[in-house]
Amino acid sequence: MSMKNFFTSLLGALVALVIFFGGCAFLGLVLLLALVSLGQRPPVTVESGSYLVFDLSANIKDAPQEFDGTVFAPFLGGDRIRTLQLRTVTRALRAAARDSRISGLLITGNVRPVGYGAGYGALKEVRSALQAFKASGKPVVAYLNFATTRDYYLASVASDVVVDPFGLILMPGLSTTPLFLAGAFEKFGVGVQVTRVGKYKSAVEPYTRKDLSPEAREDLQKLLGDVWTDLIGDIAASRHLAPADVQRTVDAEGVISASSAVTHKLIDRTAYRDEIIDELKVKTGRRKGTTEPFKQINLAAYAGITPDPAAGFGSRPNQIAVVYAEGDIVDGEGQIGEVGGHRFARELRRLRQDENVKAIVLRVNSPGGSATASEEIQRELRLAMQTKLVVVSMGSVAASGGYWISAYADRIFAEPTTITGSIGVYGIFINVQQLANNLGFTWDTVKTGKLAGLLTISRPKTDEELAVFQKLIDWIYDEFTARVADARKLDKAKVLEIAQGRVWSGTEAKKIGLVDEVGGLAKAITYAADKAHVGGNFRLTEFPHKRQLAEIINDMLRDASPDQAGDDAALQKLFGELKEQARVLLEFNDPRGAYARLPVNIVIP
Repeated sequence: MSMKNFFTSLLGALVALVIFFGGCAFLGLVLLLALVSLGQRPPVTVESGSYLVFDLSANIKDAPQEFDGTVFAPFLGGDRIRTLQLRTVTRALRAAARDSRISGLLITGNVRPVGYGAGYGALKEVRSALQAFKASGKPVVAYLNFATTRDYYLASVASDVVVDPFGLILMPGLSTTPLFLAGAFEKFGVGVQVTRVGKYKSAVEPYTRKDLSPEAREDLQKLLGDVWTDLIGDIAASRHLAPADVQRTVDAEGVISASSAVTHKLIDRTAYRDEIIDELKVKTGRRKGTTEPFKQINLAAYAGITPDPAAGFGSRPNQIAVVYAEGDIVDGEGQIGEVGGHRFARELRRLRQDENVKAIVLRVNSPGGSATASEEIQRELRLAMQTKLVVVSMGSVAASGGYWISAYADRIFAEPTTITGSIGVYGIFINVQQLANNLGFTWDTVKTGKLAGLLTISRPKTDEELAVFQKLIDWIYDEFTARVADARKLDKAKVLEIAQGRVWSGTEAKKIGLVDEVGGLAKAITYAADKAHVGGNFRLTEFPHKRQLAEIINDMLRDASPDQAGDDAALQKLFGELKEQARVLLEFNDPRGAYARLPVNIVIP
């Protein structure tokens, strides 16, 4: 290469680098300016006589939103699903009930559950707050178009339930349709071996069977029955119907037309959206037919300007910490949306050593996961109980490892629809010997002992190796049940009877002694404040915390694909189920290979 060509290439490379870094800087500046401009929103005001608008079109989660993904929606395109924190929703509704500027409430939209959000346990708490608003004497209007069971469950509280004349209520009852991979594993040559304790511990069945075992079917049937009984009981009470009347309509139609819903008194009337808007204009002091919108404020905006009496207004020495264990329990630090054993144990240690923290409220919305991580978290809670009050509030699901971390508490609260229990342990071992051989790959081994190579995936486990793991699983199960017996002051024989991996609804869990009281997060916080003798003079702190701007931008650049949870295409749903099963397999990171996890396939639409 000539000297001229060398310098030409060097200059070209330098120019390319300048352009690249200049482009990155420009992109960063654009993003920063965009964030600043989005943050400079006009101040929110509430006109006298306004209706609070509760748009259900969100994923209602227990934990605070670590960052607002909707901020980036204009740059990413697509449909970014909003997230609302459960406590924000209930706090805003209760505040609006007392606010003289708010004259009524409009419920509209469709709940959009993602992950462990918007489960029936959380919706039970939202519904209670809606009932409290209605009890204030202010009108509650619900306008629905295509409503699911979740949507109608909330909307049925309203004093005036209205559906579009061409609308529907999709309420056929509850079902769960597990996806089984055993046939595919057999076809492609993936081997699966398991060790487990508990005849109802069916978490391994998607990988070992092609259908539900009789025990799993019995377990799920009882659970769904309990949850459904509570749902239609609440709906029937609000609509002044007998539960049997609601059940007859559901069984006869499933997809209930608007006119049929009127006939069966599930709704009050039908109307078009523009008619409802005109009615609300008149009710809020606007002229009918005017282009002005009716006086309104959306719930998220209202919550933003409504002081939180539990956050930052009490005495600093009187703190109640709410720790949100939401997601799968994994060993190590864990990712966003996971309960990392190290990360949560470290935070609990900090809280128990902080003299200003008078009580810890652990909010659990988790199917469990790593037994090692569950024990790491539980250990810190046991230590915390030596010096301060520990209260557990169970959300939509607090089972298996989720119950493991809940057992030691001064008081356990659960909703009637909470999925809990599943006291059992299992191990799962994948090998790809046949798959690899079919593709022409082979292995050979040199080892120094009979059990060397115990963790290989190149072959199935021997009987001796499986016996090693089974002994470990038996020991962990014995420790699990012993801890439950000790924490709940139950006879060990009684615990062994109600364990076996069986899942229970919150209602049944209270009957058998696994929980103390029916109630939601607000009730748990109130109880903690009372028993910690801080009354209303306390400051609420929450963990996990909101993320920093740098983390937000990094996450956005790493994964700019929009959520598509609203897409109901059949193939998309199938791939979604496969992805979920694969995700769970990837999260099997317990160093002992032992897991206390609820079956991944309990998905109640």
